[in-house]
Amino acid sequence: MRLTYLTLMGVAFFTALPLYFSIVVASRDNAALAQVPPPLIPGANFFENIARVFETVPFALAMLNSVIVSGSIAVAVMFFSTLAGFAFAKLRFRGRNALLLITVGTMMVPSLLGMIPLYMLMVKLEWTGSIYALIVPGLVNAFGVFFMTQYLSRALPTELLEAGRVDGCTTWGLVWHVVFPAARPAAAVLGMLTFMNAWNDYMWPLLVLTPENPTVQVALSTLAAGYVNDYVMGLAGTALGTLPLVIVFALLGKHIIGGIMQGAVKG
Repeated sequence: MRLTYLTLMGVAFFTALPLYFSIVVASRDNAALAQVPPPLIPGANFFENIARVFETVPFALAMLNSVIVSGSIAVAVMFFSTLAGFAFAKLRFRGRNALLLITVGTMMVPSLLGMIPLYMLMVKLEWTGSIYALIVPGLVNAFGVFFMTQYLSRALPTELLEAGRVDGCTTWGLVWHVVFPAARPAAAVLGMLTFMNAWNDYMWPLLVLTPENPTVQVALSTLAAGYVNDYVMGLAGTALGTLPLVIVFALLGKHIIGGIMQGAVKG
């Protein structure tokens, strides 16, 4: 047991070390990058460097856009994937297996192949430069549907659904009172993964948004552009852009792990 905790502490240390060092560099000036050995204690320039980030790019707008886009996509993917997963796992209808196979098959198609036709569609809808072009294409994805299908097929007893129907519950009533509570642990994991993926997305926002209305990743790429790279300002923006992910995981991580363990015990 003691060896296990020591191993976990070592893994946690080496995982957090890059983030800590980026904060150390972000709190100093560019001369600190040339020091040997490198500094290990944060300096006094962090807030000054943060102010430079907000002066260089519209970082506040970028943070707001990323929160709206990532949050909307995460909630929508959890909702629609749970509905689709319930349909594929527990409902019987013609063409179910073929439709599920097609859905899973789309995961094998590289996303880059669909960027050009999707961009043409956004132009036709006049959504370029708007966050609608980021939210609407990501409202549901094949991975979420497959993930929830596999989870609900094992975690949701058919007898429980039949008992609900005997009690006079409609299909939507079953979804609200039975399916959603049973899917909560997996939906929390899916929401976390979806939020992180949407937050870290770079290529698609770069194509459809403008530098005046960016997301965090596009704003960070603007900070890194130029004839001379200001690494300190770039790392300050990176540390600030990583903070929401750390907060979300700190708030939801315990609930996600607790929900998974609860579902494992019930199973």
